[in-house]
This record gives sequence, structure tokens and C-alpha cells, in this order.
Amino acid sequence: MIAVASAALGVALVLASASPAVADTAAATRNAWRGTFLATLDTQSVSQKDIGVVVAKSSLTNPKTNYGVDAYTILYGTVDANGFPTTASGLVVLPRDGGGMLRPLVFEHGTRSARTGVATREKTNDDRYTALLIGSTGYAAIAPDYLGLGYGPGYHPYLNAATETSASLDLLRAARTVAGRHGRKLDANVRVTGFSQGGQAAMALAKALQSGVDPRLRLAGVATISGPFDAQYAEIPAGLVTRTLDQPGTAFYLAYATVSMNRLFHVYRDPSEVFKAPYDKTVESLFDGSHEEAVIFPALPANPDDLLTDSYRRRLLNPQGQLLQAFQASDGTCAGWRPSVPMRLFAASGDEQVAFANSQNCQQQLRASGADVPLVNLGGIHHFDTRDRAVPMMLDWFTHQH
Repeated sequence: MIAVASAALGVALVLASASPAVADTAAATRNAWRGTFLATLDTQSVSQKDIGVVVAKSSLTNPKTNYGVDAYTILYGTVDANGFPTTASGLVVLPRDGGGMLRPLVFEHGTRSARTGVATREKTNDDRYTALLIGSTGYAAIAPDYLGLGYGPGYHPYLNAATETSASLDLLRAARTVAGRHGRKLDANVRVTGFSQGGQAAMALAKALQSGVDPRLRLAGVATISGPFDAQYAEIPAGLVTRTLDQPGTAFYLAYATVSMNRLFHVYRDPSEVFKAPYDKTVESLFDGSHEEAVIFPALPANPDDLLTDSYRRRLLNPQGQLLQAFQASDGTCAGWRPSVPMRLFAASGDEQVAFANSQNCQQQLRASGADVPLVNLGGIHHFDTRDRAVPMMLDWFTHQH
């Protein structure tokens, strides 16, 4: 691990200080670094006999399993928010049958505040169960942790579409090496799905794949579940104006997003500009990657009005400058492109954490680009229930697209 970190740091230092000619060479080195398989950190093998029992421990609705799986937690090379080399981790799940050529299906996970709360670190995590289910269906499941989570260094740039995309692309590339080492190959056609934050990340990855970001990879299908596609015009108004969203959840998500945005876009100089006392002294440390949601929620007020300053609340409802740039780095994954592959949006009108309007606005943006994308309303169920119900539906839908 130390040698891997030193290699990434060495390339980063060259890029930061190089002359133009050296910088070109360093950039080529950086591109070669991206998607490099570095290490297998853990392996989990589940037989065909046992996979149904394992996945049944999840909260997923009626999961159907076919094959045993081998799940590999890997470390790979990628880039940080500034384009400098770093490392990230992810889960690659290969079915034990299904032939030598496997169809990759990327699963992007939802919001996690602790680096230990992701599929590579928790064997009983529902995100991990989802990846195992995908693998058992016959796909090669590709489940990135994102930057700063799992075994990756630094802070997690929450909801930053660019780094969600780069981390996912580079895990896809590294997964080809993993598959090859086990006598398998990954098909070039990639299907993409994700839940909550992962819905937005999945849309960002799909958009990049269709644009031809990697000539070895082609977008084959997209299914998102309860994605926060439109923080500015859907999520924040629902949390702060109509208050149709769970208010403790709104306080949590806005605190996480604000601290994360500030690390990249400098939306405040001092926490007291955005957080009321006494939270201005504690919020940043809560989102350092070492605290789980169960610790953070009790440390925040149950109402965002008790957390956010009046001036910052006004800024959130009318963002400008750096704050607007931060929103634009998250929103917009549905706008400006027309998917040429089957796509489906899953969401619920009863979602208390991610406003249904996010998916409605996404559908409208896609329609404005000429795409007629179905939006499946799962009804009056709550946020995490949308994942549990939609994941098996998503797998069935993808299967019938072949």
C-alpha cells in the first residue's frame, strides 16, 4: 500500500511542477496510471448452493440468483478532483458460470459518510449484497467506492459528477485485468445502474460512455433508482421551501454537500458563514470520512433551520458564483444529451429523502433532447424501499433488453 501511494504521489508531483514538455510526458504517465490494477485486497467466494442464502440476508425484494460468485475487492489507479493521480477501491464480482465473455454492469452506491461504510469494507452491506446479486445473475458486477471511500485516500467529493465518473471508468478498466487473471473477458457493452447518489453517478457515467470517453467501452443500457439529479430546482426546494422531505435528512444531506462543495469550490471562508452556532464548530469534522450516519444524525439538529444561517439559506435558494458552480458540477447529468440505448428511471412519489421531482425533471431534460425515457413511479414507498424494490426490477428489465 505504501509503494502504491508513493507511485501516485510521484506522478502527481511531476504534473504539478513540470515544464510543458515534461508535463506532456507526465500527462501520458497519468493516463497510463488510470485504470491500472494495483492489488487484490480481499476475496469472497460464494457457491451456487449458498448465494441465495447470502443475498436473502439483504432487504432486497425477492432476489433471484443463478450462479455462485467470486467477489474481489481491488485497489486501482485513478485521478482526484484536480486530475492528479490517486488510488481508489472497488468491488468486482464475477459469476462462476455464464461463459468466458461477461457483460459488465456497473452499480453505483448511495450516500455513505464513512469510508468503512461501503461494499468493499462491510460484508453485510446492502450495496455489497446488490453487487453479489448482480454477479449471480450472470453479469460482471462493477461497484466503485468513489474517491475517499473504501480504501482510497483523502476526502470524498460528495455528488461531484466528474470524479464519480472518473472513478467508475477507471474501475471498469481495472476490472478487465481482474477478469483476465481469472480466465474471463469483459464485453465492451456496459450497462449502468445506481441508487440515490448512485443514480446521479450512473447518469454521469452513462453520459460519458456515450460520448466516447473510452473507445473500448460502449454504453448498452441505463437504469437509475431515485437519483438526486437536480439539487437546485428539485431537492433543495423540497427540503427548504415546501418541506416535503424528511427534515433531519435534509439537514444531514445539506451539511454533507456544503462541506464537500467547500473543499472543491470554496463556497465559504469560515463555517460560521453557513452553519449556526454551535454546529459551525463541529460540522466539518463530522464529515471527515470517519463518522457513520448513525453518529452524524444525532450530532445535527432535526431541522435545517437550526443548522443553516439565514444568509446561506438564501444563497442555496438563489445560488451564484462559486456556489452555482458547485451545483453545476452535480446537476446536469440528464441535460444536453440524447441516450441512444434503452434507459429507464425508477423513483417513488413517496420518497422522503430524494424528491420525486428529481426524476421528473431528469425525464423532462432528456425529453428536451429528443429522448422518450420511461419514469416508473414506485408509489408511496420510502427512499430505501425504492432500492429494495427496484434492483430486482432493474435486473429483470436489463435481461429482457438482450
